[in-house]
Amino acid sequence: MKKIVNYKLFYRRACLIIYDIASVLIASFLAIAMRYEFNLNDIPGYFLDTIIRFLPFNLVITIIIFYLFKLYNSLWAFAGENELQNIIVASMISTAVNGVGLFIVRVEERPVPNSYYFMYGFILITMVFVSRFSYRFIRSRKHKHQNRNNAINVMIIGAGDAGNSIIKEIATSNFSTMNVACIIDDDKLKWGSYIQGVKVEGGRDKIIECVDSHNIDEIFVAIPSASRQTVKEILDICKETECKLRSLPGIYQLVNGEVSVSKLRDVEVEDLLGRDPIQVDIDSILGYVQNKVVLVTGGGGSIGSELCRQIAGHRPKQLIIVDIYENSAYEIQQELLHRYPKLDLVVLIASVRNTNRMNNIFETYRPNIVYHAAAHKHVPLMETSPNEAIKNNVFGTWKTAQAAAYYGVKKFVMISTDKAVNPTNIMGASKRICEMIIQTFNRHYDTEFVAVRFGNVLGSNGSVIPLFKKQIEQGGPVTVTHPDIIRYFMTIPEAVSLVLQAGAYAKGGEIFVLDMGEPVKILDLAKNLIRLSGYKVDEDIKIEFTGLRPGEKLYEELLMDEEGLQDTANRMIHIGKPIEIDEMKFFAQLKVLKEESKNECADVRELIHEIVPTYRIPE
Repeated sequence: MKKIVNYKLFYRRACLIIYDIASVLIASFLAIAMRYEFNLNDIPGYFLDTIIRFLPFNLVITIIIFYLFKLYNSLWAFAGENELQNIIVASMISTAVNGVGLFIVRVEERPVPNSYYFMYGFILITMVFVSRFSYRFIRSRKHKHQNRNNAINVMIIGAGDAGNSIIKEIATSNFSTMNVACIIDDDKLKWGSYIQGVKVEGGRDKIIECVDSHNIDEIFVAIPSASRQTVKEILDICKETECKLRSLPGIYQLVNGEVSVSKLRDVEVEDLLGRDPIQVDIDSILGYVQNKVVLVTGGGGSIGSELCRQIAGHRPKQLIIVDIYENSAYEIQQELLHRYPKLDLVVLIASVRNTNRMNNIFETYRPNIVYHAAAHKHVPLMETSPNEAIKNNVFGTWKTAQAAAYYGVKKFVMISTDKAVNPTNIMGASKRICEMIIQTFNRHYDTEFVAVRFGNVLGSNGSVIPLFKKQIEQGGPVTVTHPDIIRYFMTIPEAVSLVLQAGAYAKGGEIFVLDMGEPVKILDLAKNLIRLSGYKVDEDIKIEFTGLRPGEKLYEELLMDEEGLQDTANRMIHIGKPIEIDEMKFFAQLKVLKEESKNECADVRELIHEIVPTYRIPE
């Protein structure tokens, strides 16, 4: 195979060299003929003698110049600005060398007319350009013809750099089976213009019309600099077309020069949530992490692992990951060791329910900062195993917090949930008790104890989105518990940003709450995901309502009425004021709860209700 490839390469270069020799010959004689308007009898013989004398040297020198400018090494099927620039510069240098040579070997006082040099250079550049760019032209025409036969028509939304790059790649790729049929852009100045032969038809109001007139199969959203709200508005129009949608992830693709068809991803439901991501200054927030010993419980989970990733990138003195599940702990360990080979990383298998084990870890490693993400989180599973939720969530938090206080941890940040507000399930109630523990500990120890409360995390283990996707892949049905159920949503990086921000803001005792905008109906998410996958709701993929699960409520609240609300430096993050707690009664209740849960109490919900009066026991 190597010999065949080398032979083909040698053959192509030889053909180009022969063509360039012919180009120099033609340019040399055609330039002098044009000077005398092709009246060959009028050309003085000494001009021709001078040109012929230097011609052998001109040929050799030109081939060397062209070689140095890589005119025999480039892949001309993908020729662009750099190749065009090389052709022009190389040809101009060849023309200048030709002029000097003709002056040296001249027969008479004047070697050739002054206009000869301009004509020679123009002809040489033209001929070399035609030879090289004909590769790209022929390839492009062939590819467009093949794509028309494939009948996969694409609409590009965005007539900027990103759109241009994608069109270019589609036009030149042998592996693409797409044909860019039209472009949409809201900039009126671009309407009617063309990008690489593709017309900008108009603004977003033309999307549905153009989909119909051009028989569009797929729509590429190539506006990485647009806000989430703008993208949502455009996608709301696109999803009515039943075309498959794909988009570029973000503006960083343009900054890094990474715009390509391979960077296009299927449009996700988070693109339709209608708000921009939470913006925080991670570098300033994580300044307090640098050179600190940081411990993350539940470090292999969705939130815990993202915490570890962001912390690892800010040079902690040591990062300690604690998790009971060895597979997830191993995965994040290998990822971090690969990305940060100099990181002092310790991965420990341990349960937060084991008092001696947690005390031993804190005594050995003496962490400065603790992020407590370990918990049982699945609502339906905890409804059927309530005592496990109490033992793991409540007393796992108690034991971890107690070890942190005893061994001098400076900051302790606990991950909470919006389900802790007026809870209707064991998981939410257990988290509310955890918040009460954290606030109580903060009053008695030097450690700054805080909790961070947020809503549902897109893409996390147990999230509804992966479930919907799997159901769609299987042909449906997509199951929704109730047509009116609503939830607040955020992405994993947003959730982690909030947790890290809480660590920076923490003075002790706060419950940090994220302003997550408007809640979203789960039914709308299901419909959008079906449409974004290129299917029709209730025709191709059906939606079935299964009824609310045990402990599930129609809506979630982020803040209890009695907590109040105060702002922070970040307008998207608020603080709930600490609630007054009768500590003696609280500790006595916890003691009873601990014993009863250990004994697998059948009516543990009644005990929980005594501690959390806002907890509503399911009937």
